[in-house]
Amino acid sequence: MNVPEDLRYSSDHEWVKAEGDLVRIGITDYAQDALGDVVYVQLPEAGAVVAAGDAFGEVESTKSVSEIYAPVAGTVVQVNTTLDDAPETLNSAPYGDGWIAVIQVADASALDGLLDAAAYAALTEG
Repeated sequence: MNVPEDLRYSSDHEWVKAEGDLVRIGITDYAQDALGDVVYVQLPEAGAVVAAGDAFGEVESTKSVSEIYAPVAGTVVQVNTTLDDAPETLNSAPYGDGWIAVIQVADASALDGLLDAAAYAALTEG
């Protein structure tokens, strides 16, 4: 399982990459593997205000449907619309082209409450 060191993680299996006051969000390699082949992604709406822990999207696979949770509070400023036509990108490139949304963070200190790579790896191995 791939757990990049430069990202933060939620216990709900989302990854977060800080980019100034913005964060890019996706689902982890562990999550996409558990889901199986992704066939549909319901993206959040650009402009939506989300609270940390809120469901703000959905991933449908051949095995199940899972909600995507906002790991931090803020405003969705960008969504990855390429997933509309190529949802399988979540499987092939979960940390690359398979990102889901960019959120302008309400409080940057919220990132401190997320897991680092070692803590996330320990969570998924438990």
